[in-house]
Amino acid sequence: MKKLLLVCILASYGVVAQAAEHKAVQHHKRAVAQHAKPPAKHAVVQHAKRGTLHATKRPQKHHALRQSALEGSRVAEKFDTQLSSAAFQPVSSPKLASSIALIYDEQTQRPLYTKNPDAVAPIASITKLMTAMVVLDAEPDLNEALSVGEADFDILKGTHSRLGVGTTFIRSEMLKLALMSSENRAASVLARNYPGGMAAAVAAMNAKARKLGMTHTTFRDPTGLNSENVSTARDLVKMVAAARNYKLIHQYTTTATHSVEGARGRELTFNNTNPLVKNASWEIGVSKTGYINEAGRCLVMQAQIRQRPVIIVLLDSVGKTTRIGDANRVKKWIESASTQGRVASRG
Repeated sequence: MKKLLLVCILASYGVVAQAAEHKAVQHHKRAVAQHAKPPAKHAVVQHAKRGTLHATKRPQKHHALRQSALEGSRVAEKFDTQLSSAAFQPVSSPKLASSIALIYDEQTQRPLYTKNPDAVAPIASITKLMTAMVVLDAEPDLNEALSVGEADFDILKGTHSRLGVGTTFIRSEMLKLALMSSENRAASVLARNYPGGMAAAVAAMNAKARKLGMTHTTFRDPTGLNSENVSTARDLVKMVAAARNYKLIHQYTTTATHSVEGARGRELTFNNTNPLVKNASWEIGVSKTGYINEAGRCLVMQAQIRQRPVIIVLLDSVGKTTRIGDANRVKKWIESASTQGRVASRG
């Protein structure tokens, strides 16, 4: 009897121990799962809002293009202390919010600051600088009347335009509207009336890019509405430098406002998409903005800052005012670095 009782007790203990062990294993699994559980959706959104790539809003294709260029270079900001002299002594970086940036010194032909300069990204309406150059290279009659047609409507993004079917301006007016107010239909009209038509214009844009040494640049359309119009900050420095040599591009991209007579004699006033051209403290030689969802807010400029000719490239900025804020930060950074007596160091 005692032996039977002992056997029963041992068996009961084994069952309890097994149950306890099973409970411990389950608890461990839950702990591991809880640790590995992805953050809540709102946490991901908050993280994306704080970041600069906001990839959740971008097509996978272009996110992958930038991601490959940014891989392994999260601390990507760099400014060139080797250029330090009595005339230029940076003490810290300008802390730009744009995902991609490059500040290029035209005097020394070297970058003063870079942030992911080789990342390939959509450039939106920055495209129109190349459109303008190839149009002017063809030496067309700038006084020839050109009309907006249905072929110039944006079927890709559905953007609005005040230039309805039949709106007619001379070529120089179309060029001005395309550059200063980023008018998509005006850019389309210019390319459609290029010798050989739209396809020939886009081919000329790609050919000129290759001629300028823009090895990571591709154009698919003359407006920039196509997100497959891509480039890098380094390539865009070359394009902006070339555009500065065109008198009309300088004149039109820095025009603050322009009025034209639209349909039925109604006056239409267009404003420059870059408000800095109205700022007297800026001496701008070339300016062009760009925006589509895939590209974010973009801005390129050639400007004189403290008698120093520079090219500024800002791509993939989040928010409507970030690119302008970054441009002003660049200006202040160069101005502060141009004060004698500073000691250069990496910030």
